Amino acid sequence: MLHINLQTPKEVRFGIAARAKAQRLALNISQKELAERSGVSLGSVKRFETSGLVSLSALLEIALVLGRLDEFGRLFAEPEEPASLFAPEPKKRQRSGRRKV
Repeated sequence: MLHINLQTPKEVRFGIAARAKAQRLALNISQKELAERSGVSLGSVKRFETSGLVSLSALLEIALVLGRLDEFGRLFAEPEEPASLFAPEPKKRQRSGRRKV
């Protein structure tokens, strides 16, 4: 199955940051509280929300506090419909092999 990606890495980065900020606000958590609960510096939280730039470990800690860590577990998982389902089936044998006497 061919996937066409219409977003750039920068757009994905900004989208993740915007959704994380929206989740933080929905949970009524301040940036300072998120920093304290996640163990990520306040500066890193602010930078992440404005630019999307953050280390992977910090992003995972933030996701844990926001209740979204499970989504990262599926990031590079096998697709639900493997390509082998769409491959042609191998031909079935119609005759048996020679018998040795």
